[in-house]
Amino acid sequence: MDLAPEPAGTGMDTAVAFLATLGGSAANIAAGISRLGSNAILFSCVSSDPVGDYCLNQLAAFGVDATHVSRSHGETRTSLALTEARVNDHRTVIYRNHAADFEITAAQADAIDLSTFSSVIVTGTALAVDPSRSAVLSLLKRAREAGIQTVLDIDYRPYSWASAEDAAATLDSAARYCEIVAGNEEEFAFLAGKECDGLKFAEEFARGHGRVAIYKRGEKGATTFHAGQRTDTGIWPANPLKPTGAGDAFLAAFVTAYNADTPLRDAVLRGSAAAAIVVSRPGCAPAMPFPHELENFIAANRQPGTPVS
Repeated sequence: MDLAPEPAGTGMDTAVAFLATLGGSAANIAAGISRLGSNAILFSCVSSDPVGDYCLNQLAAFGVDATHVSRSHGETRTSLALTEARVNDHRTVIYRNHAADFEITAAQADAIDLSTFSSVIVTGTALAVDPSRSAVLSLLKRAREAGIQTVLDIDYRPYSWASAEDAAATLDSAARYCEIVAGNEEEFAFLAGKECDGLKFAEEFARGHGRVAIYKRGEKGATTFHAGQRTDTGIWPANPLKPTGAGDAFLAAFVTAYNADTPLRDAVLRGSAAAAIVVSRPGCAPAMPFPHELENFIAANRQPGTPVS
């Protein structure tokens, strides 16, 4: 659950009202995929309390299949994010004490029938601790062996991990199971370690087995590596309300387009357009665009040029 002070621009320390919305990277991506007309199934866990009920109700409202969202017990809780709808001096506070979503298990992962799936998309935070880590790695391994597209959003958040060394080793292992890896400059630099810079790591990762590496560069756009080719794309104009949700929107729109046989460069641009839309609206999941909104935005704005490295 996300809570944002209202009205937009209000700091959480002075707020008297908050807007509640569905949140969490995996749920946001699923909501974005569903909004764009594709089927999305979420594998996660929520607490057995009214907050968990709220998230399940919201997933249903977005058309996301929650068949594989289980309920935790005991003292685990659905995560909470307090996040300000402002760009300047933006603050987000995350509560993930005894996070329910870390309770998914390898047995639950192995019970998922992957025969109708076109993609398995994983956010890096799900790899931070067991049993979630084992569940995700098991799912990625099965999907890869079945020839299903596997996607990793690096999503490195240090507070979720026991150590940076553990995070680097685990994320690297997960990436080796994936056909597509997306992350920002800091995240690829983290994976690269001291031996190599992030951009070089992304390029080398994409050299084998049809892999795609999407190196997001903020206001400089994105650099995508695939089949020995480098593609640089810029960003769309935006009037941002807040900085959050862009990465989730990007991945939802990119994967949806790419799996519909959209050329790689155009799929990246569609992802970037969705990101520009989402940062200009309140919330993350509710801000995800419908197909006509994405098409109208692209038609109304000049396509980004190629940025200078």
